[in-house]
Amino acid sequence: MSAGRKIRLVVLISGRGSNLQALLDRATSGELPVEVAAVISNRPGVHGLERARRAGVPALELDHQDFVDRPAFEAALIELIDRHQPDLVALAGFMRVLTAGFTTHYRGRLLNIHPSLLPKFRGLHTHERAIAAGETEHGASIHFVTAELDGGPVIVRARVPVLPGDDPDTLAARVLEQEHHLYPLAIRWFAEGRLRLDGGQVWFDGEPLREPLWLDSEAHHIANAIDSDPSGRAWDNPLARVSR
Repeated sequence: MSAGRKIRLVVLISGRGSNLQALLDRATSGELPVEVAAVISNRPGVHGLERARRAGVPALELDHQDFVDRPAFEAALIELIDRHQPDLVALAGFMRVLTAGFTTHYRGRLLNIHPSLLPKFRGLHTHERAIAAGETEHGASIHFVTAELDGGPVIVRARVPVLPGDDPDTLAARVLEQEHHLYPLAIRWFAEGRLRLDGGQVWFDGEPLREPLWLDSEAHHIANAIDSDPSGRAWDNPLARVSR
C-alpha cells in the first residue's frame, strides 16, 4: 500500500462488533487511513450490522446456514467481498473456520484478532483456559490468517495481568480494552505500507519481523519507538510507539 491514500477495508463479523466499532471510530476521526467499504456478517441481525449502518457503511448478511457446505458458503463470501474491491479484509469476531482456499485467495491481506497471547490458547474459550492453566498474564494478538487455525504469523500482541479473583468475564473485559487499541494499530501499519507478508515472513518497516511486537498494556504504548513520521511527531494516542 502507498502512504497517503486510504485503503479499502472489508470487515467480517459474527456478533456485537465492538472491535468493528473501534475501527469505525478511528476511520471517521481520520486516525485510521481506511475506507470501510463493507461489513459482512454470517449471522443475521447481529448488533455489529447496526453499528455499520449507523456509520453509513454497507451492512450485509450472508448466513452460512443457507449453504450446503463450507466451500459453497466461502465461494459466495468471496464473491460478496470482492464486489467491494478490498485492499484488506479484517476478521473481527468472525466465528467461522476458514478453508485453505479462502485464506489463499486473500493471502497477505487477511488479518485476525485473537483473544490470547498466541501461540497459546488457539481456538475458543481462551479466557477460561488461561485462568484454568494458572497463567499470570493473558492478552490479545493480531496475525495474518493462514489455513492453520489461529496459526498464521503473529504481528503484534498486548498483554494484561490475570488478577486474583478474575473470572472469564472480568479477564475478557480487560483484554477487550487492549483489542480496541491493537487492531487499529496493525491496520494502520498495513495501510501505510509498513506491514506486509511475503512468503510466510512478516515484514515491518522494511525488515523481517523475527518476533512479534508488543503493545504495553498499562501505558498503552511500547518503549523504543519505531515511528516513520518524518516530522518526528508521534500520535497523541497510545498507538504511536511499539517495541521489539
